Amino acid sequence: MRFAVILALAASLSVSLAKPRIHALSNDMVNYINKLNSTWKAGHNFRDVDYGYVKNLCGTLLKGPKLPVMVRSSGYMKLPKEFDAREQWPNCPTLKEIRDQGSCGSCWAFGAAEAISDRICIHTKGKVNKEISAEDLLTCCGSCGMGCNGGYPSEAWDFWTKEGLVTGGLYNSHIGCRPYTIEPCEHHVNGSRPPCTGEGGDTPKCISECEAGYTPSYKEDKHYGQTAYGVPALEDEIKSEIYKNGPVEGAFLVYEDFPSYKSGVYQHVSGSELGGHAIKILGWGEENGVPYWLCANSWNTDWGDNGFFKILRGSDHCGIESEIVAGIPKERQRF
Repeated sequence: MRFAVILALAASLSVSLAKPRIHALSNDMVNYINKLNSTWKAGHNFRDVDYGYVKNLCGTLLKGPKLPVMVRSSGYMKLPKEFDAREQWPNCPTLKEIRDQGSCGSCWAFGAAEAISDRICIHTKGKVNKEISAEDLLTCCGSCGMGCNGGYPSEAWDFWTKEGLVTGGLYNSHIGCRPYTIEPCEHHVNGSRPPCTGEGGDTPKCISECEAGYTPSYKEDKHYGQTAYGVPALEDEIKSEIYKNGPVEGAFLVYEDFPSYKSGVYQHVSGSELGGHAIKILGWGEENGVPYWLCANSWNTDWGDNGFFKILRGSDHCGIESEIVAGIPKERQRF
């Protein structure tokens, strides 16, 4: 019996030694994934980019503080086989928007700001269509974590209910009160943006005023949440939440193969852990019989499927169903 165990261990060790480590972002990684003929295709989203840069993008601290859980009693709701929030609420353009977090681990703030923007539009039936500022959330929420060095999605939604968030568009857009100030970098060799380096920038300062020329004032521009809550890690509960109230923020464990995603339904096949990453989930469906969640990333439109991706649904793959948070907007405050 002991001899058999030793043989099994030896065989396992020889297999692990025989399988070479495949470097993330490399041609070998892309080729290895595509030769597996899995449920997704890989490609080069990042060329001549530091490995450290990609690792720094994963700035979500998983298994952090929890919000009260909201149960939707999904058993009473007839849910469609496929759902895309962009089609359900066509008068809300933020649903189609892909942002860029730059060289900062601010995904936790982006996932929240994006979903909050969508929900404000959805719950006002398109009357209030604003881009909520990821900059305001990233820089002013002290309880959320460490800014560009990582944060908690649950705390971001809680901050929205207590302190409110102003508006703010993409880098250099001059849209809203506090647009994003961290410049996008160039994912590819030839391009107009500065190169992506492994050195993450410092978190910008919290400034309680709008950029020059914008009205109303910082205080008057605040939008608040009425409630913030967690969603049970159950497929139909998550579906019900999205179907009724709009996109949610999710988080999952990123592995080295994920940055090479181009199309299909992602599931981890190669590489070690990079870190926690937050995204916006805006729908679901099936592709070639494989169930998926439809998600928006914050790595610009030259990543993945024009900035979007699909990930395996229903088995808590990489923890995608365990960290769902959301909230309901408060009717606009009057000052």
